[in-house]
Amino acid sequence: MNISTILFGFVYVLNASGAITPPMAEYITRGITQAERNNAELVLIKLDTPGGLDESMREIVKKELDSKVPVCVYVHPKGARAASAGAFIFLAAHITAMSPGTSVGAAHPVTVEGKMDSVMSEKMVNYASSYIKSIARTRGRNAEIAALMVEHSLSLSAIEAKNKGLADYLAPSVDSLISLLDGKTVNLNGKEITLNLKNSQIKEISMSLREKLLLILTSPNIAYILMMIGIYGLLFELSHPGAILPGVVGAISLILAFYSFQTIPVNYAGIILIVLGILFFILDIKIPSHGLLSLSGIVSIGLGSFLMFKGNAPFFTVSVWSILSVLVFTLIFFLWIIAKVLESFMKKPVTGKEGLIGLTGIVKEDVDENHGMVLVHGELWQARSKTPIKKGEKIKVIKVDGFTLTVKKVKN
Repeated sequence: MNISTILFGFVYVLNASGAITPPMAEYITRGITQAERNNAELVLIKLDTPGGLDESMREIVKKELDSKVPVCVYVHPKGARAASAGAFIFLAAHITAMSPGTSVGAAHPVTVEGKMDSVMSEKMVNYASSYIKSIARTRGRNAEIAALMVEHSLSLSAIEAKNKGLADYLAPSVDSLISLLDGKTVNLNGKEITLNLKNSQIKEISMSLREKLLLILTSPNIAYILMMIGIYGLLFELSHPGAILPGVVGAISLILAFYSFQTIPVNYAGIILIVLGILFFILDIKIPSHGLLSLSGIVSIGLGSFLMFKGNAPFFTVSVWSILSVLVFTLIFFLWIIAKVLESFMKKPVTGKEGLIGLTGIVKEDVDENHGMVLVHGELWQARSKTPIKKGEKIKVIKVDGFTLTVKKVKN
């Protein structure tokens, strides 16, 4: 530890932008733990979130309430918000601050599985209301206003939050906020401590590669695309054994998609509809349906895509453009396959006995209605013809019956 660290300490800065998911919770709790280990003066969480999962939010709140170093949640930059789950994280901090043009609130609980009945909705609202009031009282903030965020989806601007006792400070930048906080006292686990932030060193804590990857995987759009790549990859491998690469890519994509399904709410009826749609396309290749099965496949995949992450939380739904892109690709892909299959059916055989039809040859022994011998494709064949054909004349195969060819004379 160098002298500057002893004299001034560190301010650990975390950037929490996006939905509150397990990777985000892991990142924030790791940052606070690292700050505790290094005896930081302050943890500053720059927050901008539309909300997120209840379990992940509670993990962050518990870490804030038990933190051994002061935690400041700063809604930043301009236009940012601490909505829904973000309001709980905001109020759980030792210090709350907001940039001008930001907002906090709208914390009415929603379920990503769809609509709740009135009894369950009332239970969730009462539970969330008591929880946010408990957090506010723990930090000495206006519990009744906090409850209105849950019960009536109250949302407050930065100035309103300051006037109503929820935001401690208003600051346009990180530097101005640190200047405001220098010398202020904070109640840390029952002890009053003074923040010594003058000339403090700012230490940005970035997400680890693992956390960044997991955060990407918690996007419904990414999970949806990975699942479709996985299905197409395995289908290609099954239809072309030994290709290897499509099967490997497909298997990895499906595993990553299933991880995503564990971290974000999924309606498995949607997945079943998508798989059913793929089966319709496969059947259309095997069974002539004049496009009816392909049309059914598109409808099934479309319905499954919209139902897959259906719910009230907008950050856990698939983009319409992602769905349309996949549907168009699927349609083009299977129409191409169907066209290739039809082309192979219509193509003249080039192997076996059927491949002899249309070929020309030379008569080696006079041919009549009962017998004869011809040379076709380098092989001698028994032959017959409705009209006699002399040795040395050129013939064309018009029919194959067992090991006997029916031929006709071709003019030289």
